[in-house]
Amino acid sequence: MSAIIESPRSPQTRSRKGGVNWEKWGWLYMRASGVLLLILIFGHLFVNLVLGQGIKGIDFAFVAGKYASPFWQVWDVVMLWLAMIHGSNGMRTIVNDYANNRTVRRILLAAIFVACVVLIVLGTLVVFTFDPCSTLIPADQALSFCPVP
Repeated sequence: MSAIIESPRSPQTRSRKGGVNWEKWGWLYMRASGVLLLILIFGHLFVNLVLGQGIKGIDFAFVAGKYASPFWQVWDVVMLWLAMIHGSNGMRTIVNDYANNRTVRRILLAAIFVACVVLIVLGTLVVFTFDPCSTLIPADQALSFCPVP
């Protein structure tokens, strides 16, 4: 019988600690969100540019008409959330790879997180609070379906 000789661990191998593997879930998110973003973005471009009148047809009235539909509101907000989190996660990966100073890395990661949260909140507010019949718009420029004061 031969004895099995176990070699000691190499210094590069880390022991697995319990808990959630965030890097694995981040990797999976990037793949899934990338596929969903392709569908959402090309659907967005197809509806806005191919089915419509092209770039010349996109104006305030076009956006107001789209955002009158909850379907397009949700479509654009999902696209915003996925794109912002996807991009921020990519930037986080780059910072983790190249920022060697711990303090600099933490500052950059905090800035990425804050920028992502602020843009998601502002973008979501714009989509869901968009009012094409605002009283701030002059009466002669109001859309046809808006009541004239």
